[in-house]
Amino acid sequence: MNLESVPATFSVTSETENQLQIKDAKESNITATIIEPHQPVVTDSQTKRESVAAIFLTTFITIFLAEIGDKTQLSTLLMSAESHAPWVVFVGSGAALITTSLLGVLLGGWMANRLSPKTVEKSAGMMLLFISLMLFWDVIFSS
Repeated sequence: MNLESVPATFSVTSETENQLQIKDAKESNITATIIEPHQPVVTDSQTKRESVAAIFLTTFITIFLAEIGDKTQLSTLLMSAESHAPWVVFVGSGAALITTSLLGVLLGGWMANRLSPKTVEKSAGMMLLFISLMLFWDVIFSS
């Protein structure tokens, strides 16, 4: 079907006629809606890919930097040196880290569905403050 052969019908109404129609709609408690011209929605899958890549990269860098030199890495280093089976220690520690990460993601998803982001943020801040105070207490009074 050729679009040029289809007759186009247009309705021309003046501004005063539109105002009268809106006034009549208001008087009869009908909501009048002005319809804007249809704008095509453009979805950019590249933007979505970038956001997924950005989330992955941010998560990887944050966890990688947080885990360097922590007690888990030192424990893994010692177990690898004692066992003389570094690849077995690598697989075991990797499986343990994946499992703890899975638990964190599942718990985070559960909390996100039941609590507001503000509550989660405040709770996390309070827990980190509590842990910091306990560590500070341990450093001051255990020496």
